[in-house]
Amino acid sequence: MSSRLSELLQMPWRITNEVRRRLAYPYIRCAFAYHGVAWGRGWRVLGMPIIQRHRSSTIVLGDGIYLRSWPRSNPLVPHHPVVLATRTADASIRIGDDCGFSGTTFVSADAIEVGDRVQIGSNASVVNTDFHPLRPEVRRENFNAGASAPIVIEDDVFVGMDSLILKGVTVGEGSVVGAGSVVSRDVPPGTVVAGNPATVVTELD
Repeated sequence: MSSRLSELLQMPWRITNEVRRRLAYPYIRCAFAYHGVAWGRGWRVLGMPIIQRHRSSTIVLGDGIYLRSWPRSNPLVPHHPVVLATRTADASIRIGDDCGFSGTTFVSADAIEVGDRVQIGSNASVVNTDFHPLRPEVRRENFNAGASAPIVIEDDVFVGMDSLILKGVTVGEGSVVGAGSVVSRDVPPGTVVAGNPATVVTELD
């Protein structure tokens, strides 16, 4: 018996997920095409993401993407599918190669740039807009005119579950964001940040 088969027999839920993935593949592939998001090489998509793409905006996902949207696809149990949402004509979401997301929410009214080999834990959110203005008189005039600014997540970043990355932030290469953190300022490369607001707790060698 091959080691791969032996491993699967020890974790039978992975067999169930793989069967479901293959059965859902035709529908999911067509749904991505309908939303105008090109399919990449080597994707593993466990459950259909929520895609809300402004028709004039850009969503580009690299090769080797792993998207987990089914609750049973991850023991941390995604509370909802992966979300890819662009809210303006100029908005973009660009994700590099070999990234993995579990129930992650991306909402862009500006630009979200994600590098290669980025892993984002279950139920985290990357949101580059405030959605609504802070001042009541501005909300009365335009309820959806919240401020926005680009987000950049560089290569080899790991973001822990239930974290929130806010507008205008750059998360430096090789850094780690602790679970449940609120990132409202830049994260230096090669550091671990945690808390609300997230601050540096250690540097990585």
